[in-house]
Amino acid sequence: MVRNVIGSVLALAGAAAAVFSPFRAWYDGRQGVDYRVQDLFGGITDAQTEVMSSIVLPYAFAALVTLLGVALRSRLLVALAGLVVLGFTVLWMVRQGQAAGYLSVGGGLPGLGEGVAAALGGGFLLLLAAVVMRGRAPRVVGFEEPDYDRGPVGPAGYPEDLAGYPEEGPAGYPPEETGSYPWAPGPNDTQRLPAYPPPPPYGSGPRQPRPDPYGAGPAQDPFRDEGRGP
Repeated sequence: MVRNVIGSVLALAGAAAAVFSPFRAWYDGRQGVDYRVQDLFGGITDAQTEVMSSIVLPYAFAALVTLLGVALRSRLLVALAGLVVLGFTVLWMVRQGQAAGYLSVGGGLPGLGEGVAAALGGGFLLLLAAVVMRGRAPRVVGFEEPDYDRGPVGPAGYPEDLAGYPEEGPAGYPPEETGSYPWAPGPNDTQRLPAYPPPPPYGSGPRQPRPDPYGAGPAQDPFRDEGRGP
């Protein structure tokens, strides 16, 4: 916000300086309003002209573009206005140098006046304003939360006025049954498990000896020497 305000002030100041510059001396005491627009393309002449057909015209156009850019907060339009001002000013300097054979500032010779400095300064101010301005912020589409207070709810748990869903609910869901105990298991709805004999209780019956892994019987010593006898 602050950058846009500062940039707008700089842009308006640059546009005002550009429009005011043709009414000042440009070269050897000759004002900018004495130069025709066609002189910028065909060469500088001594012919007199009116204000509306002088080089005021491109600077007035640049001022209108600047006002539009400030109103729309468009950096592109402000920069375009600055380029127009600088472009026509440099073009005039080239044509004047070709007509006079030289360009000078002071030194006792006919040279550039303060009108040219005002035009150049206004163009640079417009470019500076385009850099300072932030421009228009992008529009962000607001996220709308769903309205949970939509009135009565249908039998499937959805609002009755919700478009795209029938009254019985979305497709793929079974219809909801009403009433108490709508479903009860039948006699064939359970799967019977196989019956296994119960394990013997712990400690019942005599303890059976474990089989010898080396093949010895219960009454034989597995480590006895066969050559020595029992």
